[in-house]
Amino acid sequence: MGEIRLYVLGAVPELAAMLLILGVGLYLTIRLGVPQLVLLPRALRLFLRRLVSPEKKDGVSSFQALCTALAATVGTGNLVGVAGAICLGGPGAIFWMWVCGFLGMATKYSETALALRYRVKTPAGFSGGPMYVMTRGLGERFRPMAKLYC
Repeated sequence: MGEIRLYVLGAVPELAAMLLILGVGLYLTIRLGVPQLVLLPRALRLFLRRLVSPEKKDGVSSFQALCTALAATVGTGNLVGVAGAICLGGPGAIFWMWVCGFLGMATKYSETALALRYRVKTPAGFSGGPMYVMTRGLGERFRPMAKLYC
């Protein structure tokens, strides 16, 4: 009986976190007008145009930026996680990974848009991220949270 209680107490916070993350993804998907599908043609058009046209030698190309973003997002942990989910949950796990991935795209889009909106120009270039969103977007009362995040 004690083992069941410990299992339930451990699973409830995980379930709540999962529902919160998926709920935020669903809310952002609806509120932003399904940006995963609406913005896809434009993103592909811009990406393919940059591949065909010659690029400047200074700075980072669109393809380099895409590869860097994908490398930061898709790590070996994600690959092992997918294999583990299929092993433990069976083929149905793939469907739920697609659902979570689709809803997670709106969250990632919002995170990137906010980081670009509240970035700061420095002598070395631009600097941005969640800490700037917290201080510049949410106000001074979130400054301690931004420092804690850093």
